Amino acid sequence: MDPAATLLRRLADGDAAAADDLLPLVYAELHQLARRAMDGQRPDHTLQATALVNEAFIKLIHLDRPSWESRRHFLQVAAKAMRAVLVDHARARSTAKRGAGQRPLPLNEGTWVAPDADGAAVIALHEALERLAALDPPLAQLVELRYFTGLSVEETAEVLGISARTVKRHWRAARAWLLRELETVAPEDDRG
Repeated sequence: MDPAATLLRRLADGDAAAADDLLPLVYAELHQLARRAMDGQRPDHTLQATALVNEAFIKLIHLDRPSWESRRHFLQVAAKAMRAVLVDHARARSTAKRGAGQRPLPLNEGTWVAPDADGAAVIALHEALERLAALDPPLAQLVELRYFTGLSVEETAEVLGISARTVKRHWRAARAWLLRELETVAPEDDRG
C-alpha cells in the first residue's frame, strides 16, 4: 500500500495530522508540477514554484470533505489547485481593464500561459476552460494537467489512466476548441 494513499485516506477522514506526514511524501512531485507551471510565466513573475506548491497544498488540505481515491487522483486535484492559485494571482495583479489590448492566447505545444503584464491571458484561459469543463469535464482536466502543470503526454496518460494516443487526440481537440473560444472573446481592434 502506498503510504501517501494511506495518508490521503486519513486526511479525508478528518485526521489533520496526516497533512504534516503527507507533505514530505508528495512534495517533490508537487514541486515538479509547480516548476513546470511556472516555466511559461513572465520572467518577472512574483510567484515562485515553492510558493505555488505551498498555496496549492493549503487549498488541498482545506477542501471540505475530500475523498481522495488515490495518489493519482490527488495529483489531478493538485493540478486544479495550482491553476486556481495562478488565476487568483493573475486577478490580484490585474490593473488594466480586463483583456484590454490582449491578443488571443497561444496554445502551441510546449508553451504555457502567455506572459502578460496583468494576467489577463491567464484569466481569459481560465474562463474558457470553465466553459469547456461545463461541456466536457475530462477534456478540461486534461488541459489543466498539460497546460497549467506542464505534464508530458505520457505523464498525463498515466495520471488520467488513458493511453498516450488518446491524450494526444484529446489535446488537439481541446486546443482547437480553446483557440476558437478565445478568438470569439478577443477584444476588437480600436477603430475610433
